[in-house]
Amino acid sequence: MEILVCVKRVPDSAENEIEVKADGSDIKRDDLVYSVNEWDNYAVEEAIQIVDRVGGSVTVASIGNEEAEEVVRREMAMGAHQGLLLVDPAFEGSDGKGIATILKAAVKKAALLDWPYASLVNKIEVQDGHTLKIGREIEGGNQEINEIEMPCVLSIQTGINEPRYVGIRGIRKVASVEIPVMNAASLGVDPAAVGQAGAGVKRVDYFMPPAGVGAEILQGSAAEIAAKLLDLLKAKGGIK
Repeated sequence: MEILVCVKRVPDSAENEIEVKADGSDIKRDDLVYSVNEWDNYAVEEAIQIVDRVGGSVTVASIGNEEAEEVVRREMAMGAHQGLLLVDPAFEGSDGKGIATILKAAVKKAALLDWPYASLVNKIEVQDGHTLKIGREIEGGNQEINEIEMPCVLSIQTGINEPRYVGIRGIRKVASVEIPVMNAASLGVDPAAVGQAGAGVKRVDYFMPPAGVGAEILQGSAAEIAAKLLDLLKAKGGIK
């Protein structure tokens, strides 16, 4: 089974305090710590586990700039077999359709191919080489089970597995592996169809939502906080 996982380099929310520029054009990116998008990490782990069971290979692909190589190599150190970088200034500002266009041209495995698609997948079982049994998280914490024909496109829910630790040995092992880099010309993509030029959805502003009013942070030990909460609920008429 050949599996492609799309990964993205994003600011690490656990390591950064995200601030918006005064003009609302972007977030402040100086000195930000970046990492692979958390959901993508679960997707790579699940792909590796599937290939370990049934055979095949895992390729990780990232659209971005040269700095995206960092996260591609990390996922290869995790166990992915190949990496692919899709880099071109023309790609900057692409909306969802533009990104799918780039992926379709690069690997022929995007939603534009009219393949079946499922989101919020938290369980995958390979059936017979032609179909997958997948679990999806739906409203109310319920689970639905479906069969989906391959080839298909899935988006993975966090918690589907426990992504493995990436050690120094794994990072060194892939440090010198050549990762193909493809641009619009090598993909045969018209620059006018992607990026800001081709985007039907454009980002017009960044802003922080206004702080709410009336919130109170309770301090103290667990017992003290519980007692304060009980007093507040009684005072507000929540309990008698």
